[in-house]
Amino acid sequence: MTQITVIGLDLAKRVFQVHGADGDGQPVLRRKLRRAQVRTFFSELPPCLIGMEACASAHHWARELQVLGHEVRLIPPQYVRPFVKTNKNDAADAEAICEAVTRPTMRFAPVKSAEQQSVLMLHRARELLVRQRTMLINALRGHCAEFGLIAAQGISKVVDLIRIIDDPEDTRLPDLAREALGLLVEQLNAVQSRIKALESELLAWHRSNAASRRLETIPGVGIITATALVATIGDGSQFHSGRQLSAWLGLVPRQHSSGGKDRLGRISKRGDGYIRRLLVHGARTVLRWRRAKPDTEAGWAEQLLARRPTNVVLVAMANKTARIAWALLRHQRDYMPATA
Repeated sequence: MTQITVIGLDLAKRVFQVHGADGDGQPVLRRKLRRAQVRTFFSELPPCLIGMEACASAHHWARELQVLGHEVRLIPPQYVRPFVKTNKNDAADAEAICEAVTRPTMRFAPVKSAEQQSVLMLHRARELLVRQRTMLINALRGHCAEFGLIAAQGISKVVDLIRIIDDPEDTRLPDLAREALGLLVEQLNAVQSRIKALESELLAWHRSNAASRRLETIPGVGIITATALVATIGDGSQFHSGRQLSAWLGLVPRQHSSGGKDRLGRISKRGDGYIRRLLVHGARTVLRWRRAKPDTEAGWAEQLLARRPTNVVLVAMANKTARIAWALLRHQRDYMPATA
């Protein structure tokens, strides 16, 4: 049998598709594997290059195959699609992956460690619970409004409604409504306690990670953003520059240029939307803080704000924060504030 040098592996929950090629790129293997057969099959192969789409469970399988001595590269799915020659099916996808992974200009996603994925799982769980908390608060506000009970804006102001719900002597709420709302309050308290527990876990990991502590010194970057950045991009070595990281996060304009004419549109919003949102929220906090201190010397953001809309300035600040974060991670430097 001709030696296999490149393999395209199409991942699935139960049945995996394998497409192998030799050194000349000629197909020499097409096979389906059950999940339980994957490790055994690849342990019997000599070390080779394995390509996979960066999808669910890809990082797990990449780590497993790397232990067996193989070189594993993860490809964003949108970069594999142009190599599919026929109708979409598992065999065609595996063949497309096998061809795409050998391209010299192909862009790959770094394989995340189990620790990185664990930290990101904390973030995803927290994000889900925060959405649930928002839903519960909106439900409480809406139901109480039916009885003329209104609270000011802000999560902290919902406490005023909870006091009314918990007070059986308050006659503004019927007993049946109080019973139903009491269940929502119990659920809200439980969700809030779980959010605090997850944030405590993130804080503990942040304190034990030098890179995360370094990022926290950047204005607009707190514990949540710092841990998310480190868990997502590691040391930033997959990016050649901070500008490339900003582009990957979708913080640069879309470009539609032709015939020597440059046309720039709104930001592309590509890449990790969670990190992008955290950076923009951090920029908003910095801008709000600077506005609250009129005696502070105007910086470039304030000068830009004089001629550009607020949202444009926020994106520009988030872009700058991303580039600073890359420099600190890549070169292991401490943040040095700009001096006038």
